[in-house]
Amino acid sequence: MLNISVLDLVALVDGKLLSGQPEVGVTNFASLKEAQRGDLSFFKDPRYEAQLLSTQASAVLVPTDCPHAPAGVACIGVADPSRAFELIVESYGVQPVPFKAGVHPSASVAASAKLNPAKVCIGAHAVIEEEAELADGVEIAAGCYVGRGVRIGRDSKLFANATIHIGCVLGERVILHSGVVIGADGFGYEFDKGRHRKVRQSGIVQIDNDVEVGAGTMIDRARFGRTWIGEGTKIDNLVQIGHNVVMGRHCIVVACVAIAGSAVIGDYVVIAAQVGIAGHVNVGSQSKLGGRAGVTKDVPAGQTVLGFPAVPANEERRRIANVSRLPKLVARIRELEARLDALELPASR
Repeated sequence: MLNISVLDLVALVDGKLLSGQPEVGVTNFASLKEAQRGDLSFFKDPRYEAQLLSTQASAVLVPTDCPHAPAGVACIGVADPSRAFELIVESYGVQPVPFKAGVHPSASVAASAKLNPAKVCIGAHAVIEEEAELADGVEIAAGCYVGRGVRIGRDSKLFANATIHIGCVLGERVILHSGVVIGADGFGYEFDKGRHRKVRQSGIVQIDNDVEVGAGTMIDRARFGRTWIGEGTKIDNLVQIGHNVVMGRHCIVVACVAIAGSAVIGDYVVIAAQVGIAGHVNVGSQSKLGGRAGVTKDVPAGQTVLGFPAVPANEERRRIANVSRLPKLVARIRELEARLDALELPASR
């Protein structure tokens, strides 16, 4: 639990006290807007300067060149307030449950599963099916399901009720949050004789090292081959990734994105919230897809797109600006029509 003086915080983050009293005590964390006396917060984004000036926090981490200091607040100057705040939280905030090797008595572990019970952690009511392989340091939380032949690399972690279906492969240090489903059937049907006939999905999902997948996200198995998520990619909650999608390294995918089957995403791509990507589309490396964009055709590498259908960002911004002018344009046209009618009226008599 946090209980530390401002002076000690300055030493911990290698900062400089810009204002306020060094003996002030800090006992909790809060945002600038919600902070009360005794709380520590941080300020980095200029958009929140008004909240900084009105905050009730006892101490705030600020940039070393911060021009304004709120009255009665201890301001600690640091190079990166966000990172310094994270360092303090890591030291004094709520700590994760430490790894503790062992298999809970209620867990169901197949005899043919390959694991070292002294070097893995398997929680209550988890199921590990036949021929699954768990490397050392793997954590399987309560209620998880690990299907037949699944392979999970070192130090990977499944939070409660995550599911990995048959044959899928996870690399090292992969994190799956609660409710994630890896390897459910891809959505594949053919219309045949008046009915939707299911097309067998016989591939796998491969997730490379250091990928993190948010709660409730679904990554479907391939029809053949693999659905593949590249190293270091971070995927938010409630994302749907279809069969045979290939996603590159170190991508960011924000909440409620849907990516249809066989789309190919390059490296270092940023996909904002609620984006939809059509099947078989190629998105080039280092491109950015703005929130709610509908990507229906290929996106070149390095391009930023917006809108539906998605177009280059500058083009979409011009369109939005023109749309905002329409009410005035309509009013102007009506005024001109009225003037024209007034000019034509005497002639018609």
